Amino acid sequence: MSQAFPAPAKLNLFLHVTGRRADGYHLLQSVFRFIDRADTVHLTLRDDGRVVRERDLPGVPEERDLTVRAARLLQPHASAGAGVGIRVDKLLPMGGGLGGGSSDAATVLLALNRLWQVNLSRPALQALALQLGADVPVFVFGQTAFAEGVGEILHPVSAPPAWYVVLTPPVEVPTAAVFAAQELTRDTPRLKIAPFSAGMGRNDLQPVVLQRYPDVARHLEWLTQFAEARMTGSGACVFATFGTETAAREVLARLPATMQGFVAQGLDRHPLYDCCA
Repeated sequence: MSQAFPAPAKLNLFLHVTGRRADGYHLLQSVFRFIDRADTVHLTLRDDGRVVRERDLPGVPEERDLTVRAARLLQPHASAGAGVGIRVDKLLPMGGGLGGGSSDAATVLLALNRLWQVNLSRPALQALALQLGADVPVFVFGQTAFAEGVGEILHPVSAPPAWYVVLTPPVEVPTAAVFAAQELTRDTPRLKIAPFSAGMGRNDLQPVVLQRYPDVARHLEWLTQFAEARMTGSGACVFATFGTETAAREVLARLPATMQGFVAQGLDRHPLYDCCA
């Protein structure tokens, strides 16, 4: 029997590029916040030791699918014969900066950690998650986080209750190309961890994306009429913060027919936070 698990989106409330390692990876500082917009991951336990993708994901071959890779990464820690069928209902746009693929992978790790009775600790599961990508560990960490390093050094922080208007430009932004851009700022001074306040920091990737993707610039310009707005991750999605659901929905109601977006509430914890210790 299939069981359904949420894979929530994240917003980068700010994103600074503070340097670059010798191996080419960029050093970052960011605050990650989960929101109540999510993909849904359906898992069906098997006893034949197979990890089966039950629905194709356009443009993503099975060997590159992070959900499949996540299950296979956890499998050696499970009992013999542990297998799973995986199907993802995608709600989050690909290449949107909302962390959809990373969140899907983390949800597989979190859910199978319990369903397969692996019972790895949270730090151990985060270490596995990092093998899948720099954004995956924060979803296992499971709470609003100040991130450093390549995104894997995580500290819990508090953020005020908030509602977000998130706009979804119809483009898919390749993260690697943005980080490779010659014009990218890579020397933003490091911040000390402090209580987060709305509006602090900026997104260093945003100028690169706005220059290359006019659709992103158009959506950001429209949203900036109502509140300070910025891009999340490497784009393409942009967001603004509001103190109440009513205020956020009033803005969304004015959205032109040529644009798409949604309202989401900030979450302090991942819905599957209790799946590991």
